[in-house]
Amino acid sequence: MKVELKTPEFDVEPWMANHEPVLAMALRPGWVEVGTGRSELKRISFEAGEVSVCPRPAWIGRHGLESLILTISDPVLRAANDGIGGDVELRVVPRLADARLGALVTAVNAERVAGFPSGRLFLDSIELALAVALVHDYTFRRPSPRIHRGGLTPARLRKVVELVHTRLESDLSLEELANTAGLSITHFSQMFRRSTGQSPHQFVLHRRIERAREMLQVADHRVLDVAVACGFKSQEHFARVFRRVCGASPTEYRQKVAHRDRQWT
Repeated sequence: MKVELKTPEFDVEPWMANHEPVLAMALRPGWVEVGTGRSELKRISFEAGEVSVCPRPAWIGRHGLESLILTISDPVLRAANDGIGGDVELRVVPRLADARLGALVTAVNAERVAGFPSGRLFLDSIELALAVALVHDYTFRRPSPRIHRGGLTPARLRKVVELVHTRLESDLSLEELANTAGLSITHFSQMFRRSTGQSPHQFVLHRRIERAREMLQVADHRVLDVAVACGFKSQEHFARVFRRVCGASPTEYRQKVAHRDRQWT
């Protein structure tokens, strides 16, 4: 687990974090601007002790906020998910007050202030505890892709699927996917279809729609924002594909979810 203290800064900067999920806790009240690019920054205010979950790359503009940044490694997240089944994807949670997560991050901060006297094992244990909490309470779940005989090896397929989930909002190319698997484009396409029963394009498209369905269940996400976050170039294209796959428009789907939730409240 990487531990960083971020002091107040005033320049907008790309924060890639190696595509690994990040937990941030405000040490003092303040606010930051967060977004997917320089022109799409949104201000979020924090009280001391509030935590943010950022699983994907972002652009950050800090203004008067001192925070502790913890980067959770992908291998530890996978270990926390062991035995649960399926793949998981952390949700973006801009601001939350979670006593358990807050206590774990506070313990890391106390260890940092003391000069890390407890050693690597202490931080490793805290990292695993954080990963378990995140996997159980702050993830979307997806069934693992069905593996057919004669296709990609499990290791190669896992690398490709991880790339897709990490870069879902990007304009992925067949060459990028093939390079990740270490195969030629033609060979990769054939082997990928044997492994998943779908072409690479179909697979990516369905993963985008899965993420869109998850995001549409959050009321403050505009349909346009969902389309962009899921890699669609226009809201019209997104709506057309969503209706074809789900049998309803994004707005209709959101209304159905809201009606279902009201029935259970």
